[in-house]
Amino acid sequence: MSVLEIRDLHVTVETDEGTTPILNGVTLTVKTGETHAIMGPNGSGKSTLAYTIAGHPKYNVTSGSITFDGENVLDMTVDERARAGVFLAMQYPVEIPGVTVTNFLRTAKTAIDGEAPSIRTWTKDVKASMKNLRMDPKFAARNVNEGFSGGEKKRHEILQLELLKPKLAVLDETDSGLDVDALKIVSEGVNRAKAETNLGVLLITHYTRILRYIHPDFVHVMVGGRIVEEGGPELAERLEDEGYDRFLEPAAGAGVEAEA
Repeated sequence: MSVLEIRDLHVTVETDEGTTPILNGVTLTVKTGETHAIMGPNGSGKSTLAYTIAGHPKYNVTSGSITFDGENVLDMTVDERARAGVFLAMQYPVEIPGVTVTNFLRTAKTAIDGEAPSIRTWTKDVKASMKNLRMDPKFAARNVNEGFSGGEKKRHEILQLELLKPKLAVLDETDSGLDVDALKIVSEGVNRAKAETNLGVLLITHYTRILRYIHPDFVHVMVGGRIVEEGGPELAERLEDEGYDRFLEPAAGAGVEAEA
């Protein structure tokens, strides 16, 4: 079993106004086989948490710790975190001109496993995953995310998840910009990956609609850079009915989420 442990994490970012605190003491534990949903309004620090786990250089950890299987994540480079089994599905996947999807995926798999996958097996796996995600096979020859629609970019993120087989998946608003059909397809991909590898899932979202397809074991409410309430799936249902208003007044001014 793999375990991500976040303890009293404080993170700042440099802005035009100076050093701005974003996370103000986040504590969270995610184990393989578990699905955790982090919910909260805009500006609460959710994406900052995701990118800090992944190692984005924009964010400065001022105190607290992140460990994965007992190892200090904060001492790892971004690629070392990936090889350790940490995966980030980005809210805004970037385009990589000149690099085809096929080359990108095989290079990433080789870097993570330390050896290149068998061409025959790898080709079969890629085709099967693309079919499951209803991606046109022609996408394999296209440059990464170049000219992709929002939904196509998110499917490509989940294609990576299925093929790279991490231990922990951090999904940063994977539901953002998806129509109903694409949301179902992407959710099915996450569920397949979890069923196959028993990975842990840290799912960041504003809304409960994706939780109809990816069922959380735990729900955490983040406001002002802190987790202010925790519970089971019933907490998400309560948020759907009540919104975040009851959390916002005491948290006003506690932190502003930066764009990643």
